[in-house]
Amino acid sequence: MNTGPGTAGNVIAALCSFFFPGLGQLIQGRMGSALLFFLLAGGVWLVSFGTLGWIVHIWACINAALWKQG
Repeated sequence: MNTGPGTAGNVIAALCSFFFPGLGQLIQGRMGSALLFFLLAGGVWLVSFGTLGWIVHIWACINAALWKQG
């Protein structure tokens, strides 16, 4: 997969993270980040009674979209 901000692979990963936080990171092969975003999103949704979880969704999207393999 092409890596770097704005590449097709990162755009697809960002879209995946929008629908399921951490899925984009998982597609990119970043298991730790995927688990972190998944658990963080679930925790924020539960603690905020379903009102603030979208913040983690957006954060996961941006993180997937801007990732550049080092």
